This record gives sequence, structure tokens and C-alpha cells, in this order.
Amino acid sequence: MTDHPTPSDIARDVLRIEGDALAQMREALPAAFDEVVQLLLSVTGRVIVSGMGKSGHIAHKIAATMASTGTPAHAVHPGEASHGDLGMVTRADAVILISNSGETRELADIIAHTRRFSIPLIAITRNLTSTLAVQADHLLLLPDAPEACGIGMAPTTSTTCTLALGDALAVALMKLRGFERENFLVFHPGGTLGAQLLTVNAVMHTGDALPVVTEETPMGQTLLEMTAKGFGVAAVVKDGALSGIITDGDLRRNLDTLMERTAGQIATRNPRTTRPEALLSEALGIMNAQKISALFVLDGDGALKGLVHIHDTLRAGVA
Repeated sequence: MTDHPTPSDIARDVLRIEGDALAQMREALPAAFDEVVQLLLSVTGRVIVSGMGKSGHIAHKIAATMASTGTPAHAVHPGEASHGDLGMVTRADAVILISNSGETRELADIIAHTRRFSIPLIAITRNLTSTLAVQADHLLLLPDAPEACGIGMAPTTSTTCTLALGDALAVALMKLRGFERENFLVFHPGGTLGAQLLTVNAVMHTGDALPVVTEETPMGQTLLEMTAKGFGVAAVVKDGALSGIITDGDLRRNLDTLMERTAGQIATRNPRTTRPEALLSEALGIMNAQKISALFVLDGDGALKGLVHIHDTLRAGVA
């Protein structure tokens, strides 16, 4: 009696086949990879990515990753391209076409369009002698590795390699452009990812909203300021710089002589602060670690710029 493989056995086999192909591609990266990256860096228009079927889905993902990491890109369906969408592809663009066989009939019109208008064409294929490979200006050759489906027909290994190669292009472009987390936030304003990338200056309270007193302010007036602003804390400033803070804890610790003293006499010195450009999640980490509910925000010269409260992080979706 023959033992049948379990689902886990099948899964491990698939991952082994695809992992081997990725390792093969890593060790033998397509020779044209560097020149393709330099070409895409110089494009003044957009990177157009296209493919049919499963390759089309991969094309959409590659274009989306590029667009979100600083390389303007757009996916075009080859069928729609043949019925008017070729107008989206201009002389200022570069085109990446994906076809494992290199003989996908639906790509013919896009290939012809790029040849007619001298638009750079990059091929991602496994077939070195295919029509697509021969027509392309640059060839990114996929590894000659078996599909993981068992019958060698369903796109599995080939699409995984294409996706990984697209990620490699996008990340190389991203790093060479100097694309940083601040740029990333511009393209990801929504959802949890956007919240994690928010900086303190996006939510901090400023100006008249800040509870501010001087070293000489009587504590009676300080209490009024703290109550009016509603943060449970006050900034004590001297010459525009933060010299200390007063919290509800400071009030309780000095209750017996509180109304006889000034803000400077009550203030806690060297409080924890944050910077306007710091991530909001970083500010939340400080508040949690110190068991406090607010942080004053200082610039590089120590000048008071704002206040961020733990409730601000909750509203922003960080906490």
C-alpha cells in the first residue's frame, strides 16, 4: 500500500521547489539587472507593467510596489491596451512585460507599440529565444526551474520568481532614490501602516493650546492655566526654553505649601521630551515606559514647540 502525502508534505515540497528557484536566481541574478535599474531611474514618465493571466496579477503588484516607494508606475491590461489603453503608454515611459513563455499573444500590440515609438522595453521571461526576449531592449531572464504544481503547468514557481524580481527592482530603485520613511508616509496616509508612520508634529498641540507658565508664575495662576488647558501638566519656560514641568503628581507632593510657592519652585527638572519629527509611536513608547500621559515637544535648540498627549495617539490609531 502506497502512503499518500499529507497536505503539510505537499506544502513543504512546494516551498522547497520555489525556495530553490529563488536561491538560484539570487546566485545568478539576471545580467541586465543593473542597467535596467539605471534605465528606470532615468525615466521621466512612468514604468508601465503588463502581463496576461497570473502574470498580469504579478504586474499589478509590481506596479503598486513601485508606485508606493517612489517610482511612478502603472499596470496596464494587455487586452485593454489593444482597445485604446495603449494611449497610456508614452515616449517618456518604460515598459516591463511579463511572460513566462515569452510567446503570450495578447502582448503583441504592446510590443509593437514600444517598437514603433522607441519606448524602452524590458522583458521578464524564462525563454531566452522567445519573441518577447528577442524584441526587448533589456532581458531579465527567470531561472529555468520547475513549476511547483506537480504537473508543470500552473504558474507557481515562475510567478514567485517574477514577484521577487519585481520586489528587487522596486527596493533597488527606492534605495537609490533616497526614499525614506517620511516619503513613504505621503503614499500611505491611511490605515494602521499610515498611523505607525505619523510623526509627532502631525498631531501635537501648539500655540495658545499649550499650558505655559514662567519660573515666577504663582502657583494659583499656574493651577488656573493647567485647568484651562486640560492636559494635567504645565510647561515652565525660561527665555523660550523648557526649564521644567509641573504635573498633577507635583501638585500632590507639594500640597501643604503649594499656594505659597512659584512654578519654578515646584517644577520637575529635566523632564522626558520628544522631537517634532519623531514617530508618534516612539512618543507613545516613551509615555508608556515612563507611565506618563503627555510629552512636551522641543526643537533642536530646546525651544518649546508643542505637546503630545496619549489621547492623541489613541485618536491617530497608534495606541
